[in-house]
Amino acid sequence: MKNFRLLMGVAISLLVVAGIVLIGLTPKVDAEYADITINKQAEKQGMQPVMFPHWFHRIRFKCKVCHEDIFIMKKGSNDINMSSIIKGNHCGKCHNGKIAWAPLQCGRCHSVGGNPDGLLTTAPAAPK
Repeated sequence: MKNFRLLMGVAISLLVVAGIVLIGLTPKVDAEYADITINKQAEKQGMQPVMFPHWFHRIRFKCKVCHEDIFIMKKGSNDINMSSIIKGNHCGKCHNGKIAWAPLQCGRCHSVGGNPDGLLTTAPAAPK
């Protein structure tokens, strides 16, 4: 009897999860594990936020390649903007056209929102 109850509990749980997935109640997720959304300035400039694929970079490089010489590991501590990237700072240390692709196609990084051009599809909110 105890095994039957356990089996029924597992079966009901699986059916509930399957039902939720089938009717689409699962949230839409743009990021993968450990990805970082960067939006300190993007929307203010009419661009979609940046999705930084942290894990994609982490499986290729050791942490010390970027931390703490290029990026400070504290939320909000890095003033990342296109001017600094083009000057070879932050992402521009590697994304310079020599080590990795240059920042010439906005939608490669400014990808949160689905517009392949990287632009916001609606006008940015007025500053407060």
